[in-house]
Amino acid sequence: MTLENKNAERFYGLDHLRALAIFLVFFYHYQNPIFEHPEWLYDYAKFGWTGVDLFFVLSGFLISSQLFLKIKQGKEISYKDFFIKRIFRIIPAYLVVVGIYFLIPFFREKESLPPLWKFLTFTQNFGTNLKDFGTFSHAWSLCVEEHFYFFLPIILILLQATNLFRKSYWLLIILFLLGFIVRIYSWDNLYIPKLNDENSWMYWYKFIYYPTYNRLDGLLVGVSIAGVYQFMPNLWNRISKSGNLIILLSLIILTLAYFLCYHERTFYASVFGFTLVSIGYGFLVIGAISPTSFLYKWKSKATIFIARLSFALYLTHKGIIHITQQLLEDVKIDSNLMMLFCVLTCLVGAYMLNLLIEKPFMKLRDRVI
Repeated sequence: MTLENKNAERFYGLDHLRALAIFLVFFYHYQNPIFEHPEWLYDYAKFGWTGVDLFFVLSGFLISSQLFLKIKQGKEISYKDFFIKRIFRIIPAYLVVVGIYFLIPFFREKESLPPLWKFLTFTQNFGTNLKDFGTFSHAWSLCVEEHFYFFLPIILILLQATNLFRKSYWLLIILFLLGFIVRIYSWDNLYIPKLNDENSWMYWYKFIYYPTYNRLDGLLVGVSIAGVYQFMPNLWNRISKSGNLIILLSLIILTLAYFLCYHERTFYASVFGFTLVSIGYGFLVIGAISPTSFLYKWKSKATIFIARLSFALYLTHKGIIHITQQLLEDVKIDSNLMMLFCVLTCLVGAYMLNLLIEKPFMKLRDRVI
């Protein structure tokens, strides 16, 4: 959920997509039974879980594009500089929210938290027990991204040192194929034996949905787009001339993904759904950074603002929704109006986190680097 573009050219299209991603995630979580929500929301927010996959594609593209640019310019990748940037961007706001969850029980949207060490080591997405420790469960995606940030520069440095970078596309292909193999194994050997358990839904999340090794598709799609963007200019120029058509193609693929994943806990959705969703969002990202597309040309202060708050929104929205609804519990409010109140309070909370924590640490990062 943490994205930034340091190039001279600002991709306004990616701001729109970042805003779309947090919009999808927010309303998907809002229609959860633990929150009061309008009955109609379920039908419209059901596919919102894929907002995380859009974040993965965006992150994979932007982060790898920055590293690929250094390779393209013949510069060495500094693992130290890269990790310092990521630490200042992610850790301060994340630790503040983790602290709030552990120190202020009223903030928790559910009863119990996983152990603190899982949050501090970014291993909360392994062995997740949603039934007993489901609070702040959405931090799982941050774990996936942190694993990506940790390994990607190491892999690229090794490929540079061994002069194998030109053949690195084989690594992408292998990782894509391994994703299918691991998900099939996870389905057959970990999830299916638990299918008759009354909490079988929990095991699907534990063994299929959350683990990093099952959720690399979006990041790999983003890396692939960055590779074409940075190293294949002729191909990129041909592709980017059809920006709006590519956006249309992405919508067609995402529609197919919607029907494939309508029931998430099926074999085909579990094995192929993440890949199809990621490819669909990959084409949407390509369209958004194509100069011929309406997303590229459209500058919106609203989506820029929401995109800037997206990380803070992601971290805090469940807790703030819970607090808002608890404080207004005794007031007779229509569920639609309650949802509007929750949107506003979440925006205010995210703005405060951005203003008091994210911005100062980003300024400090610039001075340190």
